[in-house]
Amino acid sequence: MLPIIEVPQAIASGMAKYRDVFCREEGFEHVSRYVTGLVISPNKSLQGIYDLQVWGGDKPSRRAMHEAVFEAGWDSDEFISKHRATVAVDHHGRGKEVIDLDWTFAHHEKGPQIYGVKKGYDYVEGRMGRFITVVTAVISNPSLIDGLDVVVQQPNWEAEELAYLNATTKESYKEMEDARTRLLELLHHKKHQQEYKKRTEIALEIVQQIEQEGHFPHANYAFDNGVLTLPLTRFIESCDKHWVSEIECSRHIQWRGEWKRADEIEAFLREEHPETFRAIEVKCRNGEIKQFWAFTKVVRLKRYGRKRLVIVHETLD
Repeated sequence: MLPIIEVPQAIASGMAKYRDVFCREEGFEHVSRYVTGLVISPNKSLQGIYDLQVWGGDKPSRRAMHEAVFEAGWDSDEFISKHRATVAVDHHGRGKEVIDLDWTFAHHEKGPQIYGVKKGYDYVEGRMGRFITVVTAVISNPSLIDGLDVVVQQPNWEAEELAYLNATTKESYKEMEDARTRLLELLHHKKHQQEYKKRTEIALEIVQQIEQEGHFPHANYAFDNGVLTLPLTRFIESCDKHWVSEIECSRHIQWRGEWKRADEIEAFLREEHPETFRAIEVKCRNGEIKQFWAFTKVVRLKRYGRKRLVIVHETLD
């Protein structure tokens, strides 16, 4: 692997837009070199990126790079806000735009001490593992795609904390120091309860911030049922925007005066009225044309009111 002797011009010109977010020139140089390493280094760890660095004079310590990237007082919220303002310029006049909200598990099997990592069951891969839950927002149009936000969900340790509190409780605390220690434990537990946010709450906060900034006034929203909530959809609608989402097959829909499951309606249409599925062609970003069969109708969903339901099949049968 070739060493990093300087920040490439393409990365340097992009990072220059964020110079005022960082306090010191030396720290900004470390961050720029770190970003360069994330792009070109096969080893994305701080140690792997640092080992590739070649400096003109005395080589700064690895600790200096760590401090500049992870411990300096630059504001990550200000950085991502400036990023949204920067990419918004490139997206104007490029056609219809969609902001996609999503979440995923980022596995870190060998990093239990990394922020946000918790051991749990990954039902996507069907196994136990250590991972971070990440909520993301991305904007795309026919020619561009850019990230707008990424938030690491703080793990929920409520069950473990309650088990500890229940196991260490006493009938009485005669010593003042014991009572003080117990009070601090209870206050920390309450603080963690208040700080924890569900991924649906994180997604709503991301949308609220994007709409408050107003850089993408014509972009509508798309997301899966993992972040679908009534507060999210109502807020999007209050901004005079549209949204599209998957729904669970078990969700109840009013059909001919009765509440039925979505999968029951789909099975009825497929068996009794297959002609209601119309053939449509969709042009993908890479130019490929794909054919689908779709049924669409305005129906009433419980809690969400009247919405347009679309049932899509990739094959005719």
